[in-house]
Amino acid sequence: MLSDIPTLLDDISAGRMVILMDDEDRENEGDLIIAAEKVTPAVVNFFATEACGLISACRLPPNARGQLNLPLMVRDNRSQHETNFTVSIDATSQVGPGISAAQRAHTILQAVAADATPRDIRQPGHIFPLVAKPGGVLKRAGHTEAGVDSGPHGGADAGGGHSGDYESGRHDGASPRA
Repeated sequence: MLSDIPTLLDDISAGRMVILMDDEDRENEGDLIIAAEKVTPAVVNFFATEACGLISACRLPPNARGQLNLPLMVRDNRSQHETNFTVSIDATSQVGPGISAAQRAHTILQAVAADATPRDIRQPGHIFPLVAKPGGVLKRAGHTEAGVDSGPHGGADAGGGHSGDYESGRHDGASPRA
């Protein structure tokens, strides 16, 4: 069942995970997202064990990249959909390698904090930030922009963690709708 936009925004505001679908003519996939400030170790564990995709902090509006001094992963982005990955990060305030669900949740929360600074993160790490294009979905019809755009309108901080290529019950390694 597909939800309308107001329901989706209410769910995000309430801290519920939603599957955000894109157009069949684009990637034709769903990303599991949650408002970044609602991320917990249990959420990260669910992303890792059930969604089985890349966990990222897709909250990052264009200005956050500068705020955290995050370089883009590549200088010449030739990916089909121009996805703006930065270098991977971990929180500097945690003990351990950064791979556990608790450590990754802590990294996401640290990176999306309004007062986050470059001293709060280290590179490389285990979370893969994405940076939205200026102008949001009106400029790029991507999951990153939709995730960021849904934050302020849903009453939550712009952002979320996501795990791409999610299709409920699919554990065979194939892309959804392949």
